[in-house]
Amino acid sequence: MNSTIKNNLGQKNSKDSSQENNPYKCRNTQNTNNVWEMTLARLDDTMDRLGLKPGMQKYLRTPRKVLEVAIPIKTDKGTIEIYKGYRVQHNTNRGPAKGGIRYHPDVNLDEIKALAMIMTWKCSLVGLPFGGAKGGVEVDPYSVSQNELEHITRRYTFEIIDAIGPEKDIPAPDVGTNSQIMAWILDTYSMDKGHSVPGVVTGKPISLGGSQGREDATSRGCVYTLLSALKVLGITSTNLTVTIQGFGNVGGNAAKILYDIGFKITAVSDVSACLFNKNGLNPYDISEYLAKNKTLLGYPNSEVLPREEIFKIKADIFIPAALENQITKETAPILDVKIIIEGANAPTTPEADQILKEKNIFVIPDVLANAGGVTVSYFEWVQGNLSYFWTKREVNLKLRDIMEKAFYDTYNYSKQNKVDMRTAASMLAVSRVAEATNLRGIYP
Repeated sequence: MNSTIKNNLGQKNSKDSSQENNPYKCRNTQNTNNVWEMTLARLDDTMDRLGLKPGMQKYLRTPRKVLEVAIPIKTDKGTIEIYKGYRVQHNTNRGPAKGGIRYHPDVNLDEIKALAMIMTWKCSLVGLPFGGAKGGVEVDPYSVSQNELEHITRRYTFEIIDAIGPEKDIPAPDVGTNSQIMAWILDTYSMDKGHSVPGVVTGKPISLGGSQGREDATSRGCVYTLLSALKVLGITSTNLTVTIQGFGNVGGNAAKILYDIGFKITAVSDVSACLFNKNGLNPYDISEYLAKNKTLLGYPNSEVLPREEIFKIKADIFIPAALENQITKETAPILDVKIIIEGANAPTTPEADQILKEKNIFVIPDVLANAGGVTVSYFEWVQGNLSYFWTKREVNLKLRDIMEKAFYDTYNYSKQNKVDMRTAASMLAVSRVAEATNLRGIYP
């Protein structure tokens, strides 16, 4: 950060930094399972470390735009059902908003606000010209028909259509959504505009302008950061054991990539069960079994355990790739691993963070570890807007360069400032957004 910006941000005096004189803080929250409050608490700590003034702190804590919409559809039975949808844009000072859309029965506004904010820091950390956004619909996508899912998607798109666009806010897949849902969003938006607008979403099918390498980009980004971590930690062997919580797109693809380069996948879990084999599992076989049976239960050549057992299995590397709040003050003490790569967003609570530090576990935080998805989404957005497409090899090489640079930026910052990787990542990301905010100023 240059001296002009630093002077604009200023250093707070003791009066400014007191809790009583800054009512916009939410420290020591009583609800430690609320991901929004946890995200704000972490931001508050970061902004204090950076010495940001109260006005800037207030600005960075506040989402720019929050939409809550009703999504009425006619079901296959002819009845009317109404779902609730959200779209939140946290900050757009570094570029248009970017963030996924998730379909899950537990989606709520606090979760979406938190994930939008995390996306702001994620894009900033890896140097993408985007701000953060997130969207969601309170629905179990597996409990409705394909026809109903399409109607939900198209009506949701219609309700938020004025807020999204290739120069405003670019959605992408997230939990419970996929390339087909992105195709429906693309079509709905394009029909409204009267011409095809491929840049309105990323994560599209290849035949509609999607990018090579997008499907496994988040997983590949996790692997690139892991390989960088092994280098700085002085670990030369890839004959390491890995356990993975969540065998969806991120966890499943990460397992395959690591398996291919020689790591031993000893345990994986999803909502149904945990599979364990000390001699190693074949993630390709598991993926085929899961696609056919929709559950891990009954999978052969492994010990089938309750899903929570994944936290108790000793390994070199653990990848939480499910939902938020999985590594808690209850599960952190029983983890026996050397490295954690956060494939999911916000999987670790602040209380668990302290426990992991005390156990000397090296954590690659979510804003760094899983930024591969949004990075290749950026590539897709660029390719779509230019109508010039790259090979998968080009995409993966560009992704590797960005992820390695972001890792070493974060690692070097952590060493120089004597902070952990999560704090370093947060300080780098927040300072860049604060700098952009100061440069642009406050309109009018």
